[in-house]
Amino acid sequence: MKLTISLQVTLDGVAQANGGNNEEMDPGFTRGGWAMPFGDEQGVQYILDTWRRPEAFLLGRKTFEMFDTYWGARSGDGGFGQAISSKPKYVVSDTLAVPGWEHSTVISGDVATAVRELKARQGGELLVVGSVTLARWLLEQELVDELNLVQFPVVVGNGERLFPQNGLDFGLQLLDSEVFATGVVGLTYRVAGRPEYA
Repeated sequence: MKLTISLQVTLDGVAQANGGNNEEMDPGFTRGGWAMPFGDEQGVQYILDTWRRPEAFLLGRKTFEMFDTYWGARSGDGGFGQAISSKPKYVVSDTLAVPGWEHSTVISGDVATAVRELKARQGGELLVVGSVTLARWLLEQELVDELNLVQFPVVVGNGERLFPQNGLDFGLQLLDSEVFATGVVGLTYRVAGRPEYA
């Protein structure tokens, strides 16, 4: 399976709290909800199509628990809830023992090996949504095949960013782009090894 990270990000790379402030998950962060003013049918459909595409999801524990509470309760909605609830979900956690959400499996211990084993399965896609910390770690471990970034035309100035200040360098190959009426841009890149420098 190819491993794809799909995240909503600001122009300055913040991927934290796109839907709103959540003091339990984002203590002290007051600029959440930056994606909400840009919602339109075209953009929502683009993200929903992305969620409907994979064979399975890979999530960090905090995102898993938040999604379980919200999307798990909407498993028959014909939209996002059904898209994620009906598929296998792998949650990376050393503290969660038995997940209550259907079709869920905990990955702990040697996470890199477990993810490589999932990727070795034939065909399909393993999709990471939310889970910024996990996404950064997967990039650093060089386990990511594609990045699907839904970039919003806003600079929030602080918050948790997808790409760290210091880290590995990656060359990217643009596979697809789509511009929505609100100025949001959907970008899909193949992770293509080290970049070349002049």
